[in-house]
Amino acid sequence: MMGMSDGIRSCRMIPMHRGNLRMRIYERENFGGQMHEMMEYCDSIQERYRMFDCQSCNVMDGHWLMYEQPHFRGRMMYMRPGECRGFREMGMSAMRFMSMRRIVDSCN
Repeated sequence: MMGMSDGIRSCRMIPMHRGNLRMRIYERENFGGQMHEMMEYCDSIQERYRMFDCQSCNVMDGHWLMYEQPHFRGRMMYMRPGECRGFREMGMSAMRFMSMRRIVDSCN
C-alpha cells in the first residue's frame, strides 16, 4: 500500500510477465454484479463501464495496480494472478477501486 504523500513507503519486486494481461473486475464481493474483462488500462471504471464500485476481481494473466481514485490517483494495491473474492479479506474494507493499470516491462 502506498499513502498519498510524496515519499516512498514500500516497494516490491514484480516477476516479469510475457504475453497477454487479463483481469476481470466485479461490482460486488464473491464475483457478483456487473463483470468486465480488461486487457488494457482503465482510468475510470465509472466513465468506461458505468460501474460505481469494484469489490472483487480475478487476475487471469499478468500483474496489475488498482487505484482508489479515477485517473490512477490515491492509494493503490498490487494484484498478482489469482482470485480475490473481496477486498475486506485483505484488510481493504473502506477502499473503493476506481482505476486500474497493467504493469508492463518498459525497458528495451
